Amino acid sequence: MKKALIIGIMAVVFASGIGCTNMSRTQQGVASGAALGALGGAGIAAISGGMAGWGALAGAGVGALAGGIVGHEQDKRW
Repeated sequence: MKKALIIGIMAVVFASGIGCTNMSRTQQGVASGAALGALGGAGIAAISGGMAGWGALAGAGVGALAGGIVGHEQDKRW
């Protein structure tokens, strides 16, 4: 389980660095918020004894929403 989590984290970091070059700040915020939220949600669910998959799904939704809001506000400033 630990090895799969480490590989997943590395894949997300690698993919987020490559895929976000031509995106607006809102799109970057949604993508990075979803990725970080999924990792955080899975970790919290695993630690608390819940199902990591559901935690990742919930975390991705909350992270995408928060990242989209922050990115949208940055787009409005620039």
